[in-house]
Amino acid sequence: MSQIEQDILKAERFARQKKLLYIFVSLSILAGMLGGLVYWTVADLPKVNSIEEYIPIESSKVYSSDGRVLAEFYYERRTFIPHYKIPEHVKKAFIAIEDVRFYSHPGVDFIGILRALIQDIKAGSLVQGGSTITQQLAKMLFLKPEKSIVRKIKEAVISIQIEKRYTKDEILGLYLNQTFFGTRAFGIEAAAQTYFGKTVDHLSVGEAALLASLPKAPSLYSPFRNPGKSKERRSVVLASMLSHKFITKDQYNRALREPLPETPHYRKYEAPYFVELLRQYLEGKYGSSIYTSGYDIYSTIDLDLQHIAEKALSDGIRSIEKREKKGVQAALIAIDIRTGKIKAMVGGFDFWQTQFNRATQALRQPGSAFKPFVYATAVEAGMTSASVVDDAPIYFTGSRAGDIWSPRNYDGEYHGEVTLKTALSKSLNAATVRLASWFGVDDVIEMAQRLGIKSPLQPYLPLALGASDVTLLEMVHAYSAFATGKSAQLISYDRIENRDKIVLEEIYPKQTEVLDDNTFKEMQLLLRAVVTEGTAAKANVLDRPVYGKTGTTNDYSDAWFIGFDDKLAVGVWVGRDDHTPIGNKETGARAALPIWLEFMKQAR
Repeated sequence: MSQIEQDILKAERFARQKKLLYIFVSLSILAGMLGGLVYWTVADLPKVNSIEEYIPIESSKVYSSDGRVLAEFYYERRTFIPHYKIPEHVKKAFIAIEDVRFYSHPGVDFIGILRALIQDIKAGSLVQGGSTITQQLAKMLFLKPEKSIVRKIKEAVISIQIEKRYTKDEILGLYLNQTFFGTRAFGIEAAAQTYFGKTVDHLSVGEAALLASLPKAPSLYSPFRNPGKSKERRSVVLASMLSHKFITKDQYNRALREPLPETPHYRKYEAPYFVELLRQYLEGKYGSSIYTSGYDIYSTIDLDLQHIAEKALSDGIRSIEKREKKGVQAALIAIDIRTGKIKAMVGGFDFWQTQFNRATQALRQPGSAFKPFVYATAVEAGMTSASVVDDAPIYFTGSRAGDIWSPRNYDGEYHGEVTLKTALSKSLNAATVRLASWFGVDDVIEMAQRLGIKSPLQPYLPLALGASDVTLLEMVHAYSAFATGKSAQLISYDRIENRDKIVLEEIYPKQTEVLDDNTFKEMQLLLRAVVTEGTAAKANVLDRPVYGKTGTTNDYSDAWFIGFDDKLAVGVWVGRDDHTPIGNKETGARAALPIWLEFMKQAR
């Protein structure tokens, strides 16, 4: 071999060595870069053991006094349910469509990734996720939802760590509790309630398949928005379940024939005016946690009494509107006289039309229903039900020069000297104002406030006839003191428990003596006479002693009846929101008392 040939061979060998060195260096640099990328990607990964401290956002529930659900408070409607309480056919529906190799892969399905990669290459973009259920859980709990290589690497690493630490069933349970199903439903239990109005343990195969079809695109596959696409997607889930022998052919055929749900099962509040009042109070006390922390709130509402109250009120309004123009409103409150617990509350004809609570927010003149505070003042000062007062014309100077005010009785007649018992039972205005003038308006105000009136009261004699605005709740609370001689602190809930059944708060009844025995007994004689021989004689139809007082304003814009038996203090107000008259001669005895009676007939 010539020298030239040897030189050429040496040059070629050197070139190959140089090229190999270049490739080696390039690969080393690339490996270093990839290693750095992976390190940088996973360096800030969260610790998966934080799942053990995971507390899902969960709805709080409000219960009636006998344990029935009244309402839920939530941002995300979710009720956490342990994985072992989720039926197998429900789990298999999700596995069939989301991750058929769930029980065999280590958190990342490499076969699925290869398939997704091929689809991505064909499409020229990231269109297939290839994510396992574990990866989806990792993304929901720890990562942002963007599509990127970095996020996929993090997702895979976290998933493998999760699989090493938790069982497959625990992972599947967390996934099903965390997943969004559309229609404001988060988690499988809330989804079952929202779409089918049932708990997860009562879902059929077809219902489970429908729910399993939703997480990929809740709006697109919603049976309420796109029933055609929803049915197609459900069929895909069922076909996958059949092909993997998760269901039989008969189950498959039956499930295909199941109708789709047509409307969401949103929970309408029971006792909605009460629930809204409670929600506002608890939000002020506990903040946003009432929507996220899964509290159990045990209210004082007796749901049977609540239903009786709602029907009595709606029937009463319809009866009034048969003789008067429409637009009449009403409110009813029932309070346990011994404990102060609110047992029923209706704040209007239809909460879903207007949320204004006429039981607690409407300030209205109580008319003659205010008179018992005048008589209690007189009795406490030494008078009795048998004491005499003159029911005769009486005159007072007005606020402007030359003005004279003289209270008249409803029928325009005067009765001369009458007992306090007759004066209250007949609701005599002149006699009542004379009493108020004797003992002073300030003492009447003090009595009303002591018994439970919170609204500002005008310090003028027309106050004796109910010319100062109050709420129905205040009036019923105050009347409950006439029933026992004690003022019970109002209670709307007994206790609150957190998701671990630890009691956060428990309310105990608290009573304060506000009337001495003599005043209490005399007031019962007076208020009983209103029923036995006075303006509330219709109440004699009841099979037990009841006590109370009617109230009517001059222009018939407000009608009241407030009374009690040995268990409940109950008040009814009737009127119109714009303060126009209910109708001619629509007094407390005619408009409000019949509603009160219908409630009390069944409230035993």
